Amino acid sequence: MLVLLPMVTHGQVGGKENNVLQMKKCHYLFFDLDGTLTDSALGILRTAAFALGHFGIQVDDLQTLRPFVGPPLEDSFKEFYGFSDAQAHEAVEIYRGRYEAVGVHENAPYPGVHDCLRALREQGFRLAVATSKPEKTARVVLDEFRLAGYFDFVCGRDAEGRLHTKADVIRHVLAHWEGVRREDSVMIGDRKYDVLGARETGMDSIGALWGYGSRDELAGAGATWLVEDYEDLMRLLR
Repeated sequence: MLVLLPMVTHGQVGGKENNVLQMKKCHYLFFDLDGTLTDSALGILRTAAFALGHFGIQVDDLQTLRPFVGPPLEDSFKEFYGFSDAQAHEAVEIYRGRYEAVGVHENAPYPGVHDCLRALREQGFRLAVATSKPEKTARVVLDEFRLAGYFDFVCGRDAEGRLHTKADVIRHVLAHWEGVRREDSVMIGDRKYDVLGARETGMDSIGALWGYGSRDELAGAGATWLVEDYEDLMRLLR
């Protein structure tokens, strides 16, 4: 069992001083996918714009769609564009049609991710993917970029819609991953949804600052630790 040490370089995080955080045992690492393992923004933004175009909404600046990276798609269409439940469902179907054919390939693993995951496995950690992306699509991404072999368990949103929030996904992993212990686990992700999902399920979290969420977003959501890059992550976990 390895020890998760508190960071001392980022000051106050999650309402607590890092240097007074208690050490904890950590063996199971839950990784978000988009913005944490792969840079998927281009495919997501282009596909969100494509789906909005179906409703006569023209998006001239793709960067205005950055909030679509992270939360469940239905929620984004309803929150940011006022779609009804029926419109949001239709938009998601249109989105998935393009994303599964094109958008999933407008993606790339972050530099250094293979070295990081390999090192963590060699140190004895067990790794899982916990993503709000549909599990079928997540597995395509992991296979395409040769990331699948690092993970003992992969969970994403299900086709029936039972796993809607990040907390739902985390609970599913905790319930079905053989040997996992909540108290020995930590969620690693780049958006507030990862942090909030971890808090809701009683887990600590590590905010990944190389992704799509800001330091303020992650700290404000209550991230237990913040890390700047993969090397920072590995130092923390050592």
